[in-house]
Amino acid sequence: MRFAVFELRESRISPVKEDMTSQVQSMIDGTSGPRRITFSPGVYRCAGLRLSSDLTLHMEEGAELHFHPDYDAYAHTEVAVVAEDSNRAMLVASGAERIAITGQGKIVCDGSRAFSVGEDTEMGVLIPAKLRPRVLVFDQCRDVRIDGLTVEDSPMWTLHFVDCDGMNLRNLAVFNNRQMPNTDGLVIDGCRDVHVERCEIRTADDGIVLKTSARAEGGTTGPCADITVSDCVIESRSCALKLGTESFSPFRDIAFRDIRIEASNRAMGIFSRDGGPVDNVRFERIEVDCNEAPAGFWGSGEAVTINTLDRRPEDGPAGAIRSVVVRKLRGVMEGAINLVAERKGDISGIVLEDIEIVQRQGPLGTGQSYDLRPTYLDRFPTDAAAGRVNAWRLDEDGKVVGVTPYPGGMPGIMIKCVPDITLDQIAIERPVPLPVGWNSDVILTV
Repeated sequence: MRFAVFELRESRISPVKEDMTSQVQSMIDGTSGPRRITFSPGVYRCAGLRLSSDLTLHMEEGAELHFHPDYDAYAHTEVAVVAEDSNRAMLVASGAERIAITGQGKIVCDGSRAFSVGEDTEMGVLIPAKLRPRVLVFDQCRDVRIDGLTVEDSPMWTLHFVDCDGMNLRNLAVFNNRQMPNTDGLVIDGCRDVHVERCEIRTADDGIVLKTSARAEGGTTGPCADITVSDCVIESRSCALKLGTESFSPFRDIAFRDIRIEASNRAMGIFSRDGGPVDNVRFERIEVDCNEAPAGFWGSGEAVTINTLDRRPEDGPAGAIRSVVVRKLRGVMEGAINLVAERKGDISGIVLEDIEIVQRQGPLGTGQSYDLRPTYLDRFPTDAAAGRVNAWRLDEDGKVVGVTPYPGGMPGIMIKCVPDITLDQIAIERPVPLPVGWNSDVILTV
């Protein structure tokens, strides 16, 4: 019997001052079979690049890909999953196998300057341009490895993996502007068999977020399953470790372990909105520092938020959340822990065990309300004076829709319509005397 033997083809590229899109893409497309392209130190200015199977891009320390700050530069790298009105990305791959990006190089994007149109000082955010590319989108890829890459100042979602199988993501760093909306660090969207280790992510939006999105052409990206995240450091003005809100397919068998969450808004969150069930999720040995955020950011200072809400009632109820364990949680929060179901039975099998949290007073007062955004209304555009789609909607009194003061003041833990819950070894240290607007009940059941 004869076996095909493929020799690894190695090539090296050096930077020049001119645009290098055609040169880099020609090297990617020039040969088939296993190949590795090494980027020597220096600055490479490019528009969109399309990657293919059996390819490794190796970026030596000092090598930097600087992508053009112009949405039109990515017309030839469109992607199938639309996000925040965007269907373009800087680095794309579709249906590829055995694909890798390695080394100590950087991707530099200039996103907060080139893709914002001002600042909303009341909400605490930059005003994003309508059309912004993502940095990387891999769709329906297999055997993906990214190790050592740094990304700076993404204009939108940073690393987006869609319906992929078999991913190892290690030693990644994402450093985005902390006021730029929708700059999620690592987006795992309908993927299976995923391992994330030793990553550092600092961004304005979600840090590591699992989604199961709808596709524009119909159908969904598929379920999220068999995913582990460990030994990471996250800083997020939104939610550091998150499932949802896009939740059209199931989430199952997911674990977050040994994570340090620094200077963040929400630490851990599960948000069921679109019909996909959630089952068997574990958060273990998590250290948190949760601070209040301005009203433009969802939530404010919560260590844990788990909720269900029917965002598309015309299509059916939100998916049920089952079997979630939070164990060995330590740190500080300026908000509360929230477990809120739209109906009894929507959330069950919740375990909070070995929790030691210091609850302190925040400077903004936004932590004294619980936040159920996104709501049904957040789906629809409105004029700028009344909100921003998928961000906030103001009611007739000028208050943010979905944000509600805690009944009787802020507790340590609020439980609403969640009868099946286990609380074991819970210690929440609170100020004495309690600040104005705080509830005397540490655990509030409503």
